[in-house]
Amino acid sequence: MEQFLEKMQDVLDCEQEVKMNTALGSIEEWDSLAFVSFIAMAKAGFGKTVKPADVRNAKTVEDLYNLVK
Repeated sequence: MEQFLEKMQDVLDCEQEVKMNTALGSIEEWDSLAFVSFIAMAKAGFGKTVKPADVRNAKTVEDLYNLVK
């Protein structure tokens, strides 16, 4: 989980600390580029192919984590 949070911090490239219960809507940097970067990170970092629809349905960082674990 710690590794995932570090990778999310890189994907988002934001100053705000990212936690599992952080709402994606509250992260200013969660945009289309971060969306695509997350999908690429899931594949490269965790070997998971994530469906864009599943990412769109995610509400929190933990929801994204559940897609790659």
